[in-house]
Amino acid sequence: MANTASAIKRIRQTKRRDARNQRNASRLKTEVRKLKKALETSDAASAKDLLKPTISVLDKSVQKGVLKKNTASRIKSRLTRRVRSLASAKA
Repeated sequence: MANTASAIKRIRQTKRRDARNQRNASRLKTEVRKLKKALETSDAASAKDLLKPTISVLDKSVQKGVLKKNTASRIKSRLTRRVRSLASAKA
């Protein structure tokens, strides 16, 4: 157990920071999961609608330090490619 005031404060800060990071990571996973589910069910309309908010969440995750920039870029690229191929297959 921490026995200095600064160590006790650090524990409080860490708990708050961990909770915030967990919320951000969870939100990111949820959005990507929704889009992937729409892609698996070949629902081109909902996949196209979900793409923009998913990309937004990915960009925010980079700003908040949940993901690295290139990781988010790679995920966005792959999801966008899948949505476009699904849309062109339906056309």
